[in-house]
Amino acid sequence: MAMEVVATSPLVQGAVVVVVTVLVVQAVRWVMWYRGFFSFFNALPGETSFRWIWGNLHMFHGKSPEERMNYTNGLMLKFPKFFRLWSGPLRPTLALYHPDCVRELLKTSEPKPGMYRFGEPWLGLGLLLANGDRWARSRRLLTPAFHFDILKPYVAISNAAVEKFIERISDHVKEGGNFEAFSLVSLCTLDVILQCAMSYKDDIQNKGETHPYVQAVKELSELWFERGRNPLLYNDFVYSLTSSGRRFKQHCAFVHSLSETIIRTRRKILAKEGISKKRNLDFLDILLTAKDETGQGLTSLEIRNEVDTFLFEGHDTTASAISWILFSLAGHPQCQTRAQAEVDEILEGRDRPDLEWGDLSKLEYLTQVIKEGMRLHCPVPFIQRQLTKPVTIEGVMLPVGTFCTIHLQNLHHNPVVWKDPWTFDPDRFHPDNLKDKDTYAFVPFSAGPRNCIGQHFAMNEEKVVLGRLLHKFTFTLDPSHVVKKKASVVMRAENGIKLFATPRR
Repeated sequence: MAMEVVATSPLVQGAVVVVVTVLVVQAVRWVMWYRGFFSFFNALPGETSFRWIWGNLHMFHGKSPEERMNYTNGLMLKFPKFFRLWSGPLRPTLALYHPDCVRELLKTSEPKPGMYRFGEPWLGLGLLLANGDRWARSRRLLTPAFHFDILKPYVAISNAAVEKFIERISDHVKEGGNFEAFSLVSLCTLDVILQCAMSYKDDIQNKGETHPYVQAVKELSELWFERGRNPLLYNDFVYSLTSSGRRFKQHCAFVHSLSETIIRTRRKILAKEGISKKRNLDFLDILLTAKDETGQGLTSLEIRNEVDTFLFEGHDTTASAISWILFSLAGHPQCQTRAQAEVDEILEGRDRPDLEWGDLSKLEYLTQVIKEGMRLHCPVPFIQRQLTKPVTIEGVMLPVGTFCTIHLQNLHHNPVVWKDPWTFDPDRFHPDNLKDKDTYAFVPFSAGPRNCIGQHFAMNEEKVVLGRLLHKFTFTLDPSHVVKKKASVVMRAENGIKLFATPRR
């Protein structure tokens, strides 16, 4: 009886009314806010077919990777500078792909949002994913690792690695068959980054395409990208229950074990020998000995995060660039012949066909080939930022919190920016043809304060690998194999890139 009195007392009833009223008011406020929010972003150029769970992402479902790329390309042709997509009902994202639009964002150090978070279990808050003060501190500490005095000895390592690569291709030549470029190039670039950045040798290339690290990185990047296209997997707990989430966790554990082994080995060497003046410093030496202005070094976790970041970025993106450039040259014999003639002239009369540090600046046409290859087959298809302050794009003031995708693939194929954008033409990067070109029309390594810290390392490696390969072989396409692009964290080939190699000497 007493319980009934309490349940129906005026005090309880009044409290219930207050709570319900507050909830109703908050709900009305949220609905009013959302209507304005939705109306503002929906008024921007973009896809009109909207679903309450998927936003516009349902337009990508059931499409092959190449069909998805063609779809976004169609939106670019319809909207010449930017378009809006809803990634679920609450996340509008602007895709920017004109210099007038991307310039404003790339000049800033705005944080990386959204799908970048999904890579944290793998790469942690290393230089790629960190934001704010953490990113600024890491950038200051790591910049010395890419001074030209550090980079110069790496040319010899790249030459040695490409010698093994040439042996692998020669084996396929002897068998009279083609070879799958992406897998062999990935092994070569992993060999290079392990030796250059970590002074670590593991006979990577002879262990073959099934090397577990290469396979783990490939699947990690694909799982990362696929999760970003499915709002149902945005929640970490939900994702951890899926088969994809479990595979992602397993691969993370493996790559972490490799990096931790490398770090432990180097710590023991440094404890025993110190920093030897006779040995060239590498990236890992810098990591282990760097101190900030307060005298603080990097923690063990921070070091592992940076090692994982550079093992990934230092080999996977470069492998993508080299593979697609070989594909382009194989399909354009005249361009390949010009590049070969340039390399031949530099190496003429030498006992060993090694490219040296001083040769790299002389490879002018090959540099044009590399840039055109990275424009046509963008190694990193897009990068993202989230606004921490309002930014005006094309007369529209975007509010704080807006997600922006700098769509490099579309920027580099925008017909408003590039003439005949789908044609491979290295001469478009001749200095005379770039005089009136906007500097933000071609940004394969991003630009501004958050540009790629390793871009000179990557360009040097690409020149050595491609130069040596072109000096040794002439490449042709396998006419029976159809190459299809697959955009993920890096640009891949869905079913590989198969080439024939013919020895020149």
